Amino acid sequence: MAGHLGEHEHGPEHAHTESHDHAAAGPGTLKIALAGTLFVAILEVVGGLRSGSLALLSDAAHVTMDVVALAIALGASLQALRPANLRQTFGFARLEILAALANGGLLFGVTIAIVIEALRRFAAPVEPQGGLMLAVAAIGLAVNLAIGLMLIRGAHGNLNVRAAMLHVAGDALGAVAVIVGGALILASGAAWIDPALSLFVAAIIIAGVVAIVRQASHVLLESAPDHAKIPIVRERIRSLDGVVDVHDLHVWTIGSGSHALAVHVVLHDRRISEATAILQRIDTAMRDDFEISHVTVQFECESCDPTDTIICTQVAAR
Repeated sequence: MAGHLGEHEHGPEHAHTESHDHAAAGPGTLKIALAGTLFVAILEVVGGLRSGSLALLSDAAHVTMDVVALAIALGASLQALRPANLRQTFGFARLEILAALANGGLLFGVTIAIVIEALRRFAAPVEPQGGLMLAVAAIGLAVNLAIGLMLIRGAHGNLNVRAAMLHVAGDALGAVAVIVGGALILASGAAWIDPALSLFVAAIIIAGVVAIVRQASHVLLESAPDHAKIPIVRERIRSLDGVVDVHDLHVWTIGSGSHALAVHVVLHDRRISEATAILQRIDTAMRDDFEISHVTVQFECESCDPTDTIICTQVAAR
């Protein structure tokens, strides 16, 4: 039986504050992006109703999905500022996962309604006002481009802002499709273009919903994140000087940009000060290579007497 040589775990307050800089970065940028995207959604709803364009209303639903997604990202940034407590020891980051699942379910229902209405309009075509369609979509595109440029400046090193930028890019794509559709309707008067465009936007929404549900499911199932696959993380720890072997390795996601690791590491029999130095190397490697901020390590020594248990309570220097 292997004896415990050392154990290190970030406490809830310590571990949570380590992710503040990463998760809380960019709330001001996200607020502006949220306000701009909400403006576009309202504009497209009003414009879609006035012009009779199902494509514009579909794109409004798509933009509304991104309003919720941006609100979730902003909420995650703000929730990261809340300290962990004795019950929520990792903080409140997973509130965004619950909101994302609710968002996905709502948008799936809206998309089904859009598809049904599009099929109905194929059977009984309704020609929308192409000029109003084009004008509203052009305004939306201009706002999306302005938001996108702003987000690009704040996207480096911040997963929330990078995700928001992708949402805005999807909005811009939908706006371009509606602009092209409005121009074609003006030129040809073909009423079928509008429901065809709405089906295109519905496909974009479904792709987004599937991605949201898949990502949320991975987090709830505590799957290892794509950038920190178990075999790669295991070999990285094994490669560190002083490490003999690794087992019982777990890596999971807490919330956006916040990842955790727990592992048993086998060492040769050595002094506790030497184990602490290895602990620091593991902690640094996990942060720098895999963006893992919550690291829990239990050291074991196969050559130790199983009756000898040494617990290292020294916190690694920062």
